[in-house]
Amino acid sequence: MEPLFLRPVFQEKIWGGTQLAKRFGYSLPPRPKIGECWAISAHPHGLSYVQNGFFQGQSLAQLWQQAPEFFGYPTAKVFPLLTKILDAEDSLSVQVHPDNAYAMQHEGELGKTECWYIIDAQPNSYLIYGHSAQTLQQLNDLIDSGDWQHLLTKKPVKTGDFIFVPSGSVHALNRGIIALETQQSSDTTYRLYDYDRVDAKTGQKRALHLQQAKETITVPFVAPQLTFDTQQIGHSRIINYVKPPISPYFAVWGLEIHGDQLALTHQIGAYTLYSVIEGSGQLRIGDQTYPLRLGDHFIIPATIKNWQIQASSLHLIASEATGE
Repeated sequence: MEPLFLRPVFQEKIWGGTQLAKRFGYSLPPRPKIGECWAISAHPHGLSYVQNGFFQGQSLAQLWQQAPEFFGYPTAKVFPLLTKILDAEDSLSVQVHPDNAYAMQHEGELGKTECWYIIDAQPNSYLIYGHSAQTLQQLNDLIDSGDWQHLLTKKPVKTGDFIFVPSGSVHALNRGIIALETQQSSDTTYRLYDYDRVDAKTGQKRALHLQQAKETITVPFVAPQLTFDTQQIGHSRIINYVKPPISPYFAVWGLEIHGDQLALTHQIGAYTLYSVIEGSGQLRIGDQTYPLRLGDHFIIPATIKNWQIQASSLHLIASEATGE
């Protein structure tokens, strides 16, 4: 009957910065460019470990195998979701992720549909989101000629925006953005364009994956049409950002709590993932109370059916797995 508070893993990236330490108070490794906080992860490239209770010191991947009751006795072989926080001090490469079928055949892991909640965006921030090609031949011609100006489309973003990125979508976070990412548990990325920059460590440009990208990009690109459902509870609100059928693998919502106590249950899936992105508060399960602090990440397992969160000011992003 305990929540699972998880220890993040930090990843150095050519485009990373220092905001994860400054904004969330994380104690970062002594490296200059930390781009990703893998906050809730059972992926072998960045395993989260339990920080509290009876299972302290065990990885999320271990629990998935050894305590299936925590996750509603799933049939999936791997924990299906991955929560990150990204600090884009510089722009990420323009990229695409494959769907499940292509990824399993070529990479031996899940595909990658993902979404972003924009925690912070500097003025005039934008994403690369989608492309202009109407046919596969047009796509290939624009890629082969390196005509990125005519191929890539830009989307302005601001703090508080939410963007859904299905597999097959050309995309990139650009400089000046901090985002919470909810995604399938996959680390497969096909780079399309990397601004011809050189990695300072290797003195080389990073590898591109043009053939794989051509084989996985959806043509034409059609932006998903999202409708945000908002539930007002006192001075607080719960915003559902995405769920099936638009998002087949996860549902994501935000909780903005202001002086209220919210009584909560699992909405769609068997267990719920939470990330504290602003403020602080308390989590109550039965007679036990747990402090919630900025930068905390935790799972309410399937064995817990009811819980309460109370705060004077607290903002969380929650997600649940809805498919494998």
